[in-house]
Amino acid sequence: MSKAGTKEFPACLMEKRELVEKHLEACLPREDQYPQTLHAAIRYSVMAGGKRLRPLLAIAAFEACDGEGEIIYPAAAALELVHTYSLIHDDLPCMDDDAMRRGRPTLHRKYGEAVALLAGDALHDLAFRLMAQTDSAQAVLELAEAIGTNGMLAGQMADMEAEGAPVSEDDVTFIHAHKTGKLIRGSVRIGAVLAGASEYTLESISQYGERIGLAFQIVDDILDVEGDAHTLGKSVGSDTRNAKATFPRVIGLPKSKEKANQLIEEAVDIITTAVTRPDCFVELARFIGGRQS
Repeated sequence: MSKAGTKEFPACLMEKRELVEKHLEACLPREDQYPQTLHAAIRYSVMAGGKRLRPLLAIAAFEACDGEGEIIYPAAAALELVHTYSLIHDDLPCMDDDAMRRGRPTLHRKYGEAVALLAGDALHDLAFRLMAQTDSAQAVLELAEAIGTNGMLAGQMADMEAEGAPVSEDDVTFIHAHKTGKLIRGSVRIGAVLAGASEYTLESISQYGERIGLAFQIVDDILDVEGDAHTLGKSVGSDTRNAKATFPRVIGLPKSKEKANQLIEEAVDIITTAVTRPDCFVELARFIGGRQS
């Protein structure tokens, strides 16, 4: 992974990260509202921490494209809710059957499989309610496309079908570009759309999002091999145990690191010519390339 990549979260977004946390806290149902168990389960997963990368990418895109106002925050919160619901479902026994997430037991281990399934469904619903608050049909469509059968769900399906099967680099690229990359690409596109970006800028931002999205998952693959479980907040080695389709499995660790570095550098080159204020985008790309969790 990139030696130039910082392990620290970009300083330019620390304040925005706190605002995202406040919006998430405000948009979630209270635990004392019926059905209390479901609402407690939702809060357990959403407020467990995390980088909040997707909402922050949306905010960075919105501001880099000269967006004004607070409309980006419901959209940013919606993106985090979608990401969280995807993790809840991904951790279920019928999928990856993971025991730990963000340093604590996964939701189905804490509340049971049925509650975890309903919590994911509820977050999906709430995400679209929030995105509708933007009054942008295009933003709602972007989110739907990022999630759907040409997006995250396609990647998840391909990932399941590839378990234990012979896979090529193209197969793994498809899985990662859809399962992880589509929502990251959608995040920057939603920020740009809400700012009224030009078609040229939107296309460039999309290319940036595609590259950092793929790089993010390659780094995830690498960390599953050589990362620290305590730092990651989840178990390591599960990809190997489950014979998952990963870049280290197909091309080895050294080439996986080279590919992640290449994608980060391409993303930086694209974004520095696409927007007038690329600094946050550059820092986020470097953070993704050098992250340890």
